[in-house]
Amino acid sequence: MSTTTTSTPSTTVSASSASGTSGGAATAPTGGPAPTQAATPRPVPRVTANAVIRPVPASQWARIVAVGAWHAGCPVGRAGLRRVEVGFHGFDGRVHRGVLVVNADVATSVAAVFTELFDRGFPIRRMLPIEANRGDDNASMAADNTSAYNCRRSGQANAPATRSPHANGRAVDVNPYENPWIDPRCQCFQPASRYGKQRSGTGVIVKGGVAWTAFTKRHWIWQDSATIDYQHFDTGYPSRPLR
Repeated sequence: MSTTTTSTPSTTVSASSASGTSGGAATAPTGGPAPTQAATPRPVPRVTANAVIRPVPASQWARIVAVGAWHAGCPVGRAGLRRVEVGFHGFDGRVHRGVLVVNADVATSVAAVFTELFDRGFPIRRMLPIEANRGDDNASMAADNTSAYNCRRSGQANAPATRSPHANGRAVDVNPYENPWIDPRCQCFQPASRYGKQRSGTGVIVKGGVAWTAFTKRHWIWQDSATIDYQHFDTGYPSRPLR
């Protein structure tokens, strides 16, 4: 964001004119261009999150289906999902535009949460829907990608689809690298262990912090899981609408 600065051109009065030709009072010079006035500075527009909720477009839905993030047996389809587009502050200090796919019944709440995160300057590494990582939750976490809807394929960490908050579009994983979870299959932090015990730094979620407050004040639950899961917010398990 840049600020436009204007300067006021000055009118120069010659010594002879200022003193007058006959020793009288000073007179303004005649001829030449008329003095100009400074332009009124234009106000710099305030950058906002500008959250927008849209239906999931056909082209995006085709990609979701193609990568297996929706398949037979998934509890919610295109008509029950929404695309939330919202600005966020990146780790690079710049403003970016991200996309989350969520259940229609939480879309307004998600838009409000991420607007608050933007307004309070909470940084997010990236925010792409799960099909950008071919529906692979491990790849999405490794990319430090904030995402929401994913009706995961077998072989991925998963609850039964009908009960799963992610499969129902009512869960959001935020900055997974800075907020890892303990994968019970290996009893290890994923996608990396660095922030498993080091619970401070850019993009880290802590109780009482900016992200925790933005979600929980709207009745989202943090770490609603049988294991440590710092990245995860949902509306309840088994999945249910916000109360």
